[in-house]
Amino acid sequence: MDELPLDQVRTLLAVVDEGTFDAAAAALHVTPSAVSQRVKALEQRTGRVLLMRTKPVRPTESGEVVVRFARQLARLELDARAELGLAAEQGPVRIPVAVNADSLATWFLPALTRVPQDPPICFELYREDEAHTTALLREGQVMAAVTSSPDPVAGCTVRRLGLVRYRAVAAPEFAAVHLRGALPEDLCEAPTVVFDRRDGLQDAFVRSLTRGRSGAGRIRHLVPTSDGFRDAVAFGLGWGMVPEPQAESLLRSGRLVELAPTRPMDVPLYWQQWKLDSPALSTLAEVVATAAAEALLTDRGSASPEHP
Repeated sequence: MDELPLDQVRTLLAVVDEGTFDAAAAALHVTPSAVSQRVKALEQRTGRVLLMRTKPVRPTESGEVVVRFARQLARLELDARAELGLAAEQGPVRIPVAVNADSLATWFLPALTRVPQDPPICFELYREDEAHTTALLREGQVMAAVTSSPDPVAGCTVRRLGLVRYRAVAAPEFAAVHLRGALPEDLCEAPTVVFDRRDGLQDAFVRSLTRGRSGAGRIRHLVPTSDGFRDAVAFGLGWGMVPEPQAESLLRSGRLVELAPTRPMDVPLYWQQWKLDSPALSTLAEVVATAAAEALLTDRGSASPEHP
């Protein structure tokens, strides 16, 4: 194999984006048979199965490599057209980014307002747990991600952003009923608020107190929004780990109490992005890094002077 035919690569990307061969055919203005033939030809050329024929279709591990290549190729083409003064015909620059809910609820969205809009940029945000955002990079769905993983995805660069500090908190009434004895043992039994079934932060906190013997309690309330999570804890549904910026005002007002003031949990965040010479992506990366430096903690455990 000495090259990947561009029409076949773009067809594979269309199938992944549209979800079915028929929808991809409509988007490409060709017949479903032509789409199927191009995908089969590409699989024969690479010697690998590239798509799982599910509904919607999903790329295999090898397919993810080709999809990522296709998106990078499309990005480079748009950047080249912009430099040639032809970008207006293509519409705004599209940058898909994976970001965790707590960053969305605190510092990330204000950062996007700082990105220059010349040429216009369209952000497509995928909300995912910070421990799993890199999966979207591997699949080629996004160009960049806020992640807790320092290990670079193949074809990506990594930049450390800072630390987000979480506090173990509960409503005073909840603490009076459920947390009256030894904290580690009580937390193993008390109702817990979690973001979703993949949220392991509460378990990690309990394990840090019990030296790995136990996790959080069996009663787990799933609340999959950042603000909703904080409010569920404040209303007394359970205890949970709330980002410090979201907990501060409620701690001051007495609506929340801190369960272990000397035991915060600091989660490092990183910015991973494609190794791609894209002006729009480079600009976004610099803006995100600057905003993170202002909003997050440093490794020394303190925020920037502007945001103490």
